[in-house]
Amino acid sequence: MSLKRTTDRNEPKVTLQTLARHLNLAVGTISAALNDSPAARAIPEHTKRRILDAARELNYQPNYFARSLRLQRTYTIGVIAEQIGDPYGAMIISGVEEHLRNSEYFFLTVIHRHDHRILQNYSRMLVTRGVEGFITVDTSVTEKPSRPTVAVAGHAPVPGVTNLILDQEFAARLVLTHLLELGHRDIAFMKGQTDSSDSATRWAAICAASKALGVRIRPELVVQIENDLTTPQIGYPYGKELLARKETFTALFAYNDLSAIGAIWAFQEAGLSVPKDISVVGFDDVPLAVFSNPQLTTIRQPLQQMGQIAAKTLIDQIEGKAKFQPEIVIEPELIVRASTGPAPKPLSRATQRSVVPAVLYDGKSMTRRPATSRGRTTG
Repeated sequence: MSLKRTTDRNEPKVTLQTLARHLNLAVGTISAALNDSPAARAIPEHTKRRILDAARELNYQPNYFARSLRLQRTYTIGVIAEQIGDPYGAMIISGVEEHLRNSEYFFLTVIHRHDHRILQNYSRMLVTRGVEGFITVDTSVTEKPSRPTVAVAGHAPVPGVTNLILDQEFAARLVLTHLLELGHRDIAFMKGQTDSSDSATRWAAICAASKALGVRIRPELVVQIENDLTTPQIGYPYGKELLARKETFTALFAYNDLSAIGAIWAFQEAGLSVPKDISVVGFDDVPLAVFSNPQLTTIRQPLQQMGQIAAKTLIDQIEGKAKFQPEIVIEPELIVRASTGPAPKPLSRATQRSVVPAVLYDGKSMTRRPATSRGRTTG
């Protein structure tokens, strides 16, 4: 008996019974091998290969609706994200998709924009649509969910939730040590939006690392991001605000890459050079960090890999293949590029008197230098 693969809708549909007749095997054997069920362990490997090869050759398409009714499974997970257009969330969701691509699972995505009412409504809607688990991205989970859940950037210990987190204090130590080694002592900080799930934890980590390393955090050099944009515009007004305060600083540790790039725009617009006058460090290492001018020094979170880990962890929990883990910690990496350099030396009194006072940010080291003393290009 010979059957050819076809996409003609007039041809009879290939079913489990078709494969069974073609291979002269029982329907149960075919089903166990294709579903990789516990019963498949008793099937010889060469028989499994015959079944899988025949299924591909004959273009067997499983009836997932019938299968879901039979097994009471949907093979669907829900991905709950704060936004879908920002590079951070997009890279994590890309990692989820990459892991699920070769599995029988697919996912539904909802966006809540930190609206608690919408978050609750969408969560219930996903449950009614049969999702078997959740992956949350930049979403604060505070109550025990009705399905197994992996929270990317989740921090609160919640029953049934695996928090996939970055070692924030280690990341802060990497950045501050780097800046200290370059001679920076007056460091400005840009705090994240209060709604962002990483903000409070990252700021606490920065404060702890600063204390351990002897870095003074001056309130007048700390700005709080209030807007919720997905472009570098998010950091631009806060870079301008730091300059308007007329306080001396030689480096900025920004909340994320987008805010760092926006601050660089503000500094350069004011006639300052990065990193000659001010060094800037971001966080996340999104693709745009390489294309900023200058290229951005940043903390790398392996975002796509984190999405893959989240998807694998959730599926293993759904299928009972692994024990529940309350927390998975990812190690950060400092990526040094052109936006950081040695701290500028304080100007002597004679030099200060000769400086062209085109733009005055304070009476000391932040006074704009003459054009002839600038012009260092970084890329």
